[in-house]
Amino acid sequence: MPLQHSTRRRFLQHSAVLLAAPLILPGRVWAQQSAPGKRLTIGCVGMGKQMGSHLNNFLHRDDVQVVAVCDVDTTRREHAKQRVEQAYTEQTGSNYRGCGAYNDYRELLARKDIDVVAIATPDHWHALVAIAAVKAGKDVYCEKPLTYNIHEAVELVKAVRQSNRVFQTGSQQRSSKEFRTAAELVRNGIIGRVSAIHVSFGNPAASYKEPEEPLEPGLDWKLWCGPGPLVHYSPVLSPRGLHTHFPAWRNTWEFGGGAITDWGAHHIDIAQWAMNADEGGPVEVRAPQNWETAKRGAQLIYADGTVLTHVKGKGVSFYGTEGEVHVNRGKFEFALAGRTIRKFWDKEVDKTTSLEREVVLTNREYLAGAKVKLYESKDHMRDFLDAVHARRRPICDVAIGAS
Repeated sequence: MPLQHSTRRRFLQHSAVLLAAPLILPGRVWAQQSAPGKRLTIGCVGMGKQMGSHLNNFLHRDDVQVVAVCDVDTTRREHAKQRVEQAYTEQTGSNYRGCGAYNDYRELLARKDIDVVAIATPDHWHALVAIAAVKAGKDVYCEKPLTYNIHEAVELVKAVRQSNRVFQTGSQQRSSKEFRTAAELVRNGIIGRVSAIHVSFGNPAASYKEPEEPLEPGLDWKLWCGPGPLVHYSPVLSPRGLHTHFPAWRNTWEFGGGAITDWGAHHIDIAQWAMNADEGGPVEVRAPQNWETAKRGAQLIYADGTVLTHVKGKGVSFYGTEGEVHVNRGKFEFALAGRTIRKFWDKEVDKTTSLEREVVLTNREYLAGAKVKLYESKDHMRDFLDAVHARRRPICDVAIGAS
């Protein structure tokens, strides 16, 4: 059944009907070619650069098996299928041919033998595929941002709770020691009362204005656009075939949200974790002056009066009455009363130490007896899979990602 172009709200309202539609599945029965051992079975939707990393992760884990892949681009879809089958052929010593490949995600979701669905489509598809997946009884790992708008966020959380599924948001910074340590310093009041937070992550989105190019065979462009606007084709949005970069659909308002829904989703997540604002979010959003042209200056206001401001730079900075904490991927700095306590920010400058050493010493000296100890995960995907096995909520549950 072809996907009809519709509004996002209408698509959400009719998702259950769409999922129940009759589908023609491939004749090959996966169970006849299953890899050995009891494993969680996984279906992957969206086989671009990000899912390529997840696929490699899955293929090297003993307790999971990828049984299906889905992409609207034939080349990416078939390449992913071949990767899976080659990996399991090498692992089993047999000619493994048990990975299904689908153009339409609904065909993948209709399979009863799939336990988990991983989603790494363009942003405008995240919520819709995720809602359909949990309604189909699948546990879900979904890339951030989880949703395109607030309405979708409400509906997604509702669907996950009603279906009692395990759901992990791909905000993997929560599983990195430098971010957890920074958040614990803030939560335990080590830097005093925090009144200001600065996050830096890049520019806002812009309207789609790329010139039209011929649409080559092998790409289901209408399904790629899906619930978004049906715009003319450009490889800037969806490069044909295999690619090693992140496509620029994320820089358009039509299909992404610019850096705020890309890097911003990661850094704001850490800020809210440190503020104990999970599942809450801001109570007010303030646009910058000259908002039509400004690239920085937007503010989020939280219930306790804390102001989060988008600034130029990189990472997350917490400013308290007694000190400061600055953190980014692989970078950490902690100061009290104007004196740097621990720092690893530039490996070319801070040659006498390491991130591991600075974080370990900070924990030993300032957090050993802390009252607040945050959920510790050292591997974001491992945490999710363990949560699926244990039927518990993972480190970045759907309500956290949706806030």
